[in-house]
Amino acid sequence: MAESAAVQPDDVRVIRALQVAPRASFASIAAVLGLSEGAVGRRYRRLLADGVIRVAGVVDPGALGQSRWLVRLRCRPGSVTAIADALAQRDDVSWVALAAAGSEITCAVRSRTREQREELLGRRLPRTAAVIDINASAILRQFVGGRGHYWAALRGTLTPQQESTLGSDGAPFAESPVVPRVPVHLDPEDEKMLDLLAVDGRAGLVDLGAAANLTPGRASRRLHALLRRRVVHIDVEIAPAALGYHARANLWLRAHPTAVKDIGRTLAQEPQIAFAAAVSGPYNLQAVAHCRDLDELFEYTSDRIGSLSGLQSMEVSPVLRQIKQAGTLVSGERLVPPHRARARR
Repeated sequence: MAESAAVQPDDVRVIRALQVAPRASFASIAAVLGLSEGAVGRRYRRLLADGVIRVAGVVDPGALGQSRWLVRLRCRPGSVTAIADALAQRDDVSWVALAAAGSEITCAVRSRTREQREELLGRRLPRTAAVIDINASAILRQFVGGRGHYWAALRGTLTPQQESTLGSDGAPFAESPVVPRVPVHLDPEDEKMLDLLAVDGRAGLVDLGAAANLTPGRASRRLHALLRRRVVHIDVEIAPAALGYHARANLWLRAHPTAVKDIGRTLAQEPQIAFAAAVSGPYNLQAVAHCRDLDELFEYTSDRIGSLSGLQSMEVSPVLRQIKQAGTLVSGERLVPPHRARARR
């Protein structure tokens, strides 16, 4: 994707409106932005078709009683792409990237059952001859990314009043345990709705009800319950290059234990940070940074991140190639929408 001359200021305003209210109707968004309903619909469909954005329902395995893990794999030369592509095809692997000049794979595992996670981390990957080393870290607290918060790069695109009208109360995300003490139990109707939301996070209540054999009213109540209990969040995924961010890096941070929360909360407010979490292992914080280029990445990590109080060390690992992003496959620098996804008014 070229530095997106095709993404216009009104496109960015539509994207921000979707971040704030991903299931808002085109009419509601148009009223807030001062555009016509048809113009919003056309912009949304073009952004979707061009791989700039994708709206999808993402299930949080933590709500179901299962932990999430970040995994780093060191692989033998020549084997990385095949392993990364195989991982990206798994529904329980939501994020896959190549780093360290192509010799390392970083992936996020969000298995919905313990058996599924153990099959991948305990048996399949260790038995893969091309895998030299595995380092798996459990996510202990998420500060930004996914249901935690939306990427702050577009903060200020809309006025506080516009965001409030769309449904944002302006309050920061309230942190909560990654795995609650009482997990949620899903029934078959919930699962069918979640399957459709995974394809199209803006699927209408009629379609959701039809998928689960429910009336639209019952589908609405079930969807509200799933969102309220944080079983699923409606994610607006963005191709960073479309907004001019061409340098992406994994940041592995080691902080004094008493500083982990403060650093995590600081990272959550940074426009360059799309994900940040406290993790287990030799590094106790992991973040994903987006910058315009490598020089900006150097300046940002040296001057801003490097000066954080309590930070003891940092490893900056530029991403060579993104293969999967928040459950969405990536081709070049474009998001690849599922074939069944369609726009909703």
